[in-house]
Amino acid sequence: MHRRTFLAASAATAALSAVAGRAMADSSVMPNPLTQTWTGPYGGVPAFDKVKVGDFPSAADEAMARNLAEIDVIIANPAAPTFENTIAAMEDSGRTLGDFFTYYGIWGSNLSSPEFQEVETVLDPKFAAFGDKITQNEKLFARIEAVYTSPDKAKLTPEQQRLTWVYYTNFVRSGAKLGAAAKTRVAAINEELAGLYTKFSQNLLADESTYIELTQADLVGLPEGLKANAASSAEQRKLAGRFIIVNTRSSVDPYLTYSPVRGTREKVWKAFVNRGDNGGATDNNAIISKILKLRVERANLLGFTTHAHWRLENAMAKTPENAMTLMEAVWPAAIAQVARDVAEMQAIVDTEKGGFQIQPWDYRFYAEKVRKAKYDLDMNEVKPYMQLEKLREGMFWAAGELYGFKFKPVEGLPVYHEDIRTWEVTRDGQLVGVWYFDPYARQGKRSGAWMNAYRNQERFRKDVKTIVSNNSNFIKGKPGEAVLISWDDAETLFHEFGHALHGLNSNVSYPGVSGTSVARDYVEFPSQLNERWLSTPQVLGQFALHYQTGKPIPQALVDKIEKASKFGQGFGTTEYLASALIDMKLHLAGNVDIDPDVFEREELAKLGMPSQIVMRHRTPQFGHVFSGDGYSAGYYSYLWADTLTADCAEAFQEAPGGYYDKVVAKRLHDEIMSRGNSSDPADQFRAFRGRDPKIGALMRDRGFPVPPGA
Repeated sequence: MHRRTFLAASAATAALSAVAGRAMADSSVMPNPLTQTWTGPYGGVPAFDKVKVGDFPSAADEAMARNLAEIDVIIANPAAPTFENTIAAMEDSGRTLGDFFTYYGIWGSNLSSPEFQEVETVLDPKFAAFGDKITQNEKLFARIEAVYTSPDKAKLTPEQQRLTWVYYTNFVRSGAKLGAAAKTRVAAINEELAGLYTKFSQNLLADESTYIELTQADLVGLPEGLKANAASSAEQRKLAGRFIIVNTRSSVDPYLTYSPVRGTREKVWKAFVNRGDNGGATDNNAIISKILKLRVERANLLGFTTHAHWRLENAMAKTPENAMTLMEAVWPAAIAQVARDVAEMQAIVDTEKGGFQIQPWDYRFYAEKVRKAKYDLDMNEVKPYMQLEKLREGMFWAAGELYGFKFKPVEGLPVYHEDIRTWEVTRDGQLVGVWYFDPYARQGKRSGAWMNAYRNQERFRKDVKTIVSNNSNFIKGKPGEAVLISWDDAETLFHEFGHALHGLNSNVSYPGVSGTSVARDYVEFPSQLNERWLSTPQVLGQFALHYQTGKPIPQALVDKIEKASKFGQGFGTTEYLASALIDMKLHLAGNVDIDPDVFEREELAKLGMPSQIVMRHRTPQFGHVFSGDGYSAGYYSYLWADTLTADCAEAFQEAPGGYYDKVVAKRLHDEIMSRGNSSDPADQFRAFRGRDPKIGALMRDRGFPVPPGA
């Protein structure tokens, strides 16, 4: 998700002119491109072609100075606080800093060179201190509180009331009501945490930049596509003629799934699961211990029992207990299914006289054998139909059917790497926004897949169109060759595009409640829902085309995919939930000293974690939780959101037009996709579904027993 400062402050023309005048007093100083207003089409686009790493420090100072000047104008206003002169003014400020963070976030996630990492190490603590300088400004908070508590608040529009609540809540949660000593300590904690988050992320990136070289014996039995990917990865590192598995999920998981060479599977698996946990300079355990202690101290200062209670107070779940109740309701069914699946795998091993018990590095390989035996489905038969570019076209088509979007390629926009392409998005002939696509892995790019919002939609001063991007880590093929991806990767592609659609559909007035700026346990709902359109016959029939023959995927193969759709839910749910439960337990533990490795091992044993599976994200590599506060005590959000997703999907399934039912699609757009955070997420879901969500759809969707009345 995108990195957006909430430091919005006013359009203080005089103050800005003063700042700009000081900056330009020396005519020999060239304007910093990172602080210039975006120019060009679509209301302006980022000037990626002008970015130099050396410009970041001075740009950060200039952008923060502008924001502080804007804040000074707001608090110096002699008029009584109103929504317009305080909340709206806050929304209208910090624009230079927000644009700067677009560049800064992209370079940190996509182009993280050693030079840029040095910049991050210096700037991240400064940004934390700057944020506290805003939220701890007593005069500013007094104005916000005055608007929030004013009897005139009832005269505001519902969106204005919601935005006022967001500002007031964010400031209080950041310590605006604390005494001077407590504020000072919170600020010090935030600054120290920022440095630790940066170091954690850099350590993880370093371990993910390693690779394992394969011998010819290690290539035996591999599909040709995986061999080509291993060769391509080597070529990108100037290792022509060799084959490597890079230490990232997109490279490791396919090898573990299809390699019959058990010893090398174990070697690849161990390298992957021990990222951040190898001792030495890139080990993250001591960093995590410090982060946990600082987080609980901060939570206590802010009046909360634990970091988990602080994090969930303004989430949809409200309390960690509610989140734990959901996770604990699903966990027993998940591990019970794993036990059944492992028994089937072990039977194959025994029949083949393997002479070993299933281990974690065996799971994916033998799960594929079970899938083939039970459903006559070999996912290698599916992959030739999973062309990246055709699937992208399928995403566009489905978005057009649901939301009326049209996507037109755009040439000539500045990009930060030659692999990035851009599209203009319209509806009914009117511009909606711009979509950037960065699909391929590269050195300096973090692993995984994600969405960014370079600019949020708004219309309260003028009509501003959103700019969004999707970022992946597919292995780039040779020029002219189709890039084939797995079914799981195709689902992830649709998932991340769902975040982009959430941003593109946004139709609100204020950027602070626009697009994906919603509660953490709600933001994954639109994205997880969008995965459902991949498997629809309409998408598969038109866009799952064989990369050589161009023929659509056979219906018989589609039927097999459908029949096997619940296969592997035990594994997927268990590896995810183990991470989510450990995340929550770490942050509910309170003010105790924690050895992450010991804690993880002991708590998983208490949960009855199957020995054949590891957490999807082991603690020393858990970037969601320890590279920032974002998903800390919040990894449960994916399950919470999927409860909403499954329930919402059943609304489509019950409709005459199925997943393309126009009435349900319009309700989805009107009540959820266009609303951003302009209303409470529980109200949004209730308006769409006519009731609160139920867990029954989630359990049915995963093939688990459904609790009575669910």
